[in-house]
Amino acid sequence: MSTIDYRDLFLNGSFPDGFQWAASTESFKVEGGWTVHGKGETIWDRFGHEGKVFDNQTADLACDSYHKMDYDVYLLRGMLSPNYQFSISWARIFPTGQKESLLEQGALYYEKLIDTLLQSGIEPTVTLNHWDLPQALQDHGGWTNTSIVEAFKEFADFCFSRYGHKVKTWNTFGSPWVVSNFGYGTGEHPPGIKDPSVVTHNIIKAHAEAWHVFNDKYRKNQGGKVGIALNSDWAEPNSDSPQDIEAAERYLSFMLGWFAHPIFVNGDYPALLKKQIELKKTECGEDLAVLPVFTEEEKKMIKGTADFFGLNHHTSRLISESRGSCNPGPDSVGDFQSHIDPTWPTTASSQIQSVPWGLRRLLNYIATEYTSVTNVPIYITGIGMPTEYSSDRFTVQSLLDGFEGPQGYSQRFGLHFVNFENSDTPRTPKSSAYFYTQCWLWTPPYRLHPPRSAKDSKTQCSLVPPNNKTEWFPIASGRGANLWPLS
Repeated sequence: MSTIDYRDLFLNGSFPDGFQWAASTESFKVEGGWTVHGKGETIWDRFGHEGKVFDNQTADLACDSYHKMDYDVYLLRGMLSPNYQFSISWARIFPTGQKESLLEQGALYYEKLIDTLLQSGIEPTVTLNHWDLPQALQDHGGWTNTSIVEAFKEFADFCFSRYGHKVKTWNTFGSPWVVSNFGYGTGEHPPGIKDPSVVTHNIIKAHAEAWHVFNDKYRKNQGGKVGIALNSDWAEPNSDSPQDIEAAERYLSFMLGWFAHPIFVNGDYPALLKKQIELKKTECGEDLAVLPVFTEEEKKMIKGTADFFGLNHHTSRLISESRGSCNPGPDSVGDFQSHIDPTWPTTASSQIQSVPWGLRRLLNYIATEYTSVTNVPIYITGIGMPTEYSSDRFTVQSLLDGFEGPQGYSQRFGLHFVNFENSDTPRTPKSSAYFYTQCWLWTPPYRLHPPRSAKDSKTQCSLVPPNNKTEWFPIASGRGANLWPLS
């Protein structure tokens, strides 16, 4: 069988016992309430207010989840979601980013959310920071200022102390490559700066410091796990040539290895990454990229600071070698060029194509390169496809349509449609919500049983969830339009 035939196969099989499904959101994309109760401004608030988002949209209201917490949890219950991953807005708890500015009402919001989830039988997974840095910290350099490492450590310490007896899975960061590459590299995201030299360096150190805080102060009494959610495409060589194969390896090193290698392998950046940057410096006679140096003490502090490998993944690229450029940026410095196969199914985003076999290959790559070293599980912490405007764990992005960065509300990743034209932001489940619920229904420890009586045979079946408390739900034919609870 040819390689192309194999990679396009849909593989049938069963999810193992203990496999976890989840839905997710990120704070600035759904919460709204951007100044409510004294919340601080974030870099995404500033970015939107400066008119840098599609159609001059802002995250001021978004899905208004700050005021619709109970209803959003109701939606999760209706989907039988066993896990909900959400991020905390740093500026809602520490408006200035510093612990001295603690806002108790902000802290209580997340406490109530966690309690409501647990009362509904839904396990919370918390991301400490997903892009929305307090603007007050950015005013002092943000991730280019080394003092932010201590500020994040103190924020993480507070969250572990306040919520750790109830939250058992933590991501320190969500898709930090996006912050480094688009926030401080190309400037397409806030803060709109083109100075990525020390950003990744400081994020990695902040992650490691947070992990050690948890490990040293809270793990023994709280239990739980702390990891990081890294985003990456799969890089498929555009041909069988050694040049394209090596170019694809460089692509993965520049995108995934930049963060993963220090944390999961040896506390330092990949040798391939360092070698390539030096090669381009010699070739071009100038520094096109600067890779800071970890001290030996920092390497020891960083190595092995993750209890799981979190992966956010959306698409794949075909990679070919492309040499001779002396421009800044990953493609030029890495001597690679990315392509899209025109046969790949498209989405509402020109940057995202549906390539299922790419996820399979990426997971195998991660298992070989990273988790085999530290022997930790892989969690898919975010995956999703946008629709048009108007492992061990699998997390769909997102529970709701939301504010998708520079694209505003023009791309919809949600399992639920949100009407942003209505100030009440009503939610409507999409067909994907029904489909995803049925994935949970047929995965242990959930199990379906025959109907209670003959009259129910066409409409109902019994569901025994992990707590062994039987509940009854109507199961319709087709897409499952009547899957939601009766009451």
